[in-house]
Amino acid sequence: MQGQDARIIGLIGTGHFLSHFYMLCLAPLFLTWRAEFDVSYAMLGLSIALMSGTTAVLQTPVGFLVDKHGARPFLVGGTLLMALSVAAMGFATEYWMILALAVLSGVGNSVIHPADYAIMAGSIRKEFMGRAFALHTFTGNLGFALAPPIIALLLPLIGWRGALMVVGGLGIPVVVGIMLASRMLRDQAKPRGEKAMGGRELLLSRPILLFFAFFLLSSMAGSGIQAFVITVLGKLWGTPIAVGSMVLTGYMVGATSGTLVGGWVADKSRTNLFGFVLVLTCCAMAFILMLGLLPLPEFLLPFVGLAAGVCLGASRTPRDVMLKDACPPGEIGKVFGFVSAGLPLGGAIMPVPMGLLIDFGAPWLVLPVVAILLALSLLCAGTARQAAARAPRAVPAE
Repeated sequence: MQGQDARIIGLIGTGHFLSHFYMLCLAPLFLTWRAEFDVSYAMLGLSIALMSGTTAVLQTPVGFLVDKHGARPFLVGGTLLMALSVAAMGFATEYWMILALAVLSGVGNSVIHPADYAIMAGSIRKEFMGRAFALHTFTGNLGFALAPPIIALLLPLIGWRGALMVVGGLGIPVVVGIMLASRMLRDQAKPRGEKAMGGRELLLSRPILLFFAFFLLSSMAGSGIQAFVITVLGKLWGTPIAVGSMVLTGYMVGATSGTLVGGWVADKSRTNLFGFVLVLTCCAMAFILMLGLLPLPEFLLPFVGLAAGVCLGASRTPRDVMLKDACPPGEIGKVFGFVSAGLPLGGAIMPVPMGLLIDFGAPWLVLPVVAILLALSLLCAGTARQAAARAPRAVPAE
């Protein structure tokens, strides 16, 4: 069984890696595309916005389809569409073709979260679920991290067209692997119809809306750090860009590696997941406030950023497991599709308000606002957990 768990998460994680990889593989091509197609930077940014926005908007309706018809066909089709759309960009002769293919890739990408979590909930042993969720998050973060350097490496060797064809083609063996392993990839048992809550009623229930707010606020906080920690440190303490970049790198490394720690803890301490999230998030808030309120030595700053990232990263897997435990059986696709849409939404909301704080001469407020958002996310998490414990649960079919 352990070997089967590893094969399942290997397949699901590879698809999740590609999902995140494709989201960031376009940005390194902007300068080349600007010269190739003679378009503005705003138009270049529109390619990523369309891909991300399409993914966020479609996740919830796709989640309904996953729960109704099963996750495997959608995972196969979505991964294939996502990969082939990126590969097809290599044949584009006009920039509008890039934009249209970005939308198609976003359609394929919208399948990944609802289908992945539905399959993991139905196929992975309960005692390994936390580590499975952690590895899933880790592979996605790894895709974000490796996309820019891989594209930068391929660009001078085979050009931008060849680079997109190569990375897009990587999805084909993943799709073949998913199809060959289809017997292992099971959905959760569906609830008996007469006892199941309606989909719209479920998503608008108090626990799920609070979990959505939890994810949204957490993402808003993370986006604020990623977008402006370098600028804030420079304006507050005169921190050189190189040191500020090391702080951000430390934070990202910590957030990525911390998910693995959180997965192990989630499997070993399932009875007190919120307590673990509470302690870690409070520690992260303390480290973030240290960066924004104390003139620390420059050599110490990257380590503080690393510590903040580890704490927040380790809290993410218990967060996902808490949401999974709050889902009625057979409804996880729509719930994760809906709630995880808060992640890209949070990333889209925060950069402009944070930038305005800096423009208006208040960079000292940026990191305290991040800490406040994390505190509000904890309030939502605790309330969501209590509401989920009181909510009636559907009975799984036998």
